[in-house]
Amino acid sequence: MSEHLHKSHNKSLLLYHFVCPIKYRRSVLTESVSKTFKEVCLEIEQRYEMNFLEIGLDGNHVHFLIQGVPNDAPKQIISAVKSITAKEIFRLHPEVKQQLWGGKFWTSGYYVNTVGQYANEDVIKKYLQNQGKSDYEKLHSGQLRLF
Repeated sequence: MSEHLHKSHNKSLLLYHFVCPIKYRRSVLTESVSKTFKEVCLEIEQRYEMNFLEIGLDGNHVHFLIQGVPNDAPKQIISAVKSITAKEIFRLHPEVKQQLWGGKFWTSGYYVNTVGQYANEDVIKKYLQNQGKSDYEKLHSGQLRLF
């Protein structure tokens, strides 16, 4: 289970699920490349304020579950990950670069979704709708139950 990150002026738990397709949907993630890929991600963790909670390699695309900090937008996080992993894979596995003509490892796009540990969208909406209401109002509107 991921932990809250404590900084001098905030406490956060920001989890992002990213899916990044490899250029041309080529299946270049062999066992050796996959091992290198995960090692590179662990090195990224050491240099940047992000934690890789899970990495799912699926031949022609990669799933990441990354914990970030409020200072970094999801775009900044995935841009750093894609840039560094591509450079290192091409450097350490030149055969991959030959399979991906044009010199790019990743497609330009990606998918991102936030992951909630404590509540989903409906729970948060209901919580916000009840802000400022007394227990009496909640009870009589059917939003508060005694048992």
